[in-house]
Amino acid sequence: MFYPGVWDVIGGHCEREETPADALRRELDEEIGVTVSAFEEIAILPEPAPLVHGDARYHIFVVTAWSGEPRLQNAEHSELRWLSLDQAVALPLAHPAYPELIHAALEHRTGAPRR
Repeated sequence: MFYPGVWDVIGGHCEREETPADALRRELDEEIGVTVSAFEEIAILPEPAPLVHGDARYHIFVVTAWSGEPRLQNAEHSELRWLSLDQAVALPLAHPAYPELIHAALEHRTGAPRR
């Protein structure tokens, strides 16, 4: 576990010959039991602590359609919640870029300017 005690997005490493979009589909199925039908990549974030965790890039997607009821499928995560924007950005988050990214993703989806 790279970032214990903080909130993070569902995800994981790409397996051999797997694209980031393929990994998204596989990880969401494995971790929360949903089948993704619509999504968009919105960012590629650098690892915030490369000296500790190594150099990495995190492909971030907004999923807008899926089938299945999201629920934890294994012990990889300890909790899954639906949150408001204010609740989400107030949490201790795994990446320092997440608050701004969450705001931007919601603006993009709704077309509403940020308050």
